[in-house]
Amino acid sequence: MTAQDPIRAAHPIRTPKAAPPDVVRCAYMELVVTDLARARHFYVDILGLVVTEEDENAVYLRSFEEFIHHNLVLRAGPIAAVAAFSYRVRSPAELDRAVEFYTELGCRVERRATGFTKGIGDSVRVEDPLGFPYEFFYDAAHVERLAWHYELYTPGALVRLDHFNQVTPDVPRAVKYMEDLGFRVTEDIQDAGGTVYAAWLRRKPTVHDTAMTGGNGPRMHHVAFATHEKHNIIAICDKLGALRMSDLIERGPGRHGVSNAFYLYLRDPDGHRIEIYTQDYYTGDPDNPVVTWDVHDNQRRDWWGSPVVPSWYIDASLVLDLDGNPQPVAMRTEESEMAVTIGADGFSYTRKDDPERRPSEYKLGAQL
Repeated sequence: MTAQDPIRAAHPIRTPKAAPPDVVRCAYMELVVTDLARARHFYVDILGLVVTEEDENAVYLRSFEEFIHHNLVLRAGPIAAVAAFSYRVRSPAELDRAVEFYTELGCRVERRATGFTKGIGDSVRVEDPLGFPYEFFYDAAHVERLAWHYELYTPGALVRLDHFNQVTPDVPRAVKYMEDLGFRVTEDIQDAGGTVYAAWLRRKPTVHDTAMTGGNGPRMHHVAFATHEKHNIIAICDKLGALRMSDLIERGPGRHGVSNAFYLYLRDPDGHRIEIYTQDYYTGDPDNPVVTWDVHDNQRRDWWGSPVVPSWYIDASLVLDLDGNPQPVAMRTEESEMAVTIGADGFSYTRKDDPERRPSEYKLGAQL
């Protein structure tokens, strides 16, 4: 499963001469929600994120091990969407680089010395070449890290923001741009003909800070928070069941083949998808190998071979431009992963080289 050749884009975004900003990690997402009270109940009372600050228009939330002001902003608005995928950079000087990098690409760029949200200082927001609202910042208010406050922990405590996942029509094009931005591919999904269905890219030494999933976009597939152990994820499922809120569980719990992580996917009151995630692996060595999965491998999305519900492939959140308007969604022209893998397609496998294997057979529910 180790790839030797890089993903090659047929229609690449040109590489700027300007150096990219040195991104450290994904840091926070700004979500627009249509009912702030309902959203607060989901993220605070159900999932246990910590309120750093709030007012009548927004709630600023963080995970237990975070020391900057927030990992998630819930902002009231008329349309459920994503206002910013925000990355922390290594120094204040990187913001000048961000302006130069994206200006050379012809992107819309805005900079605010006082930041776009509370708790964040000098920041650059752009409408990137793929249509996503990206933010880069260094200055942030510090708050108490609650890692040692075990009296506050719930059984399903969320300890870190782990990654974003973005939906875009042309995955190789997106990968080329992200590599120019300094990201590295850790895993991908392809077929024998070279169609790329998804790719995982990182700055911090884990499997990803963001992933590019092939589909109609630009849209946000999910934002992921990490727990310490997989039993924390099971505790979240038990809590939702006890509260008669199991309908919020879209997929899982299970273990991914890609990333090797244990997972759970939930939908918030506006339909934004949240992944709870734990136990992926270290990728920080300079020669870390890229893992390529066959799109027809039944275990790529779920290590146990459980089917993926169609909504997981189809549904995603809109993203906004810098004026707060939804970005237009372009259709993917290449084959979709759902189309080639869900149902009796005759090609998917668990043991590819076993001549005695039965034809592809998905578990009940995959066609619903």
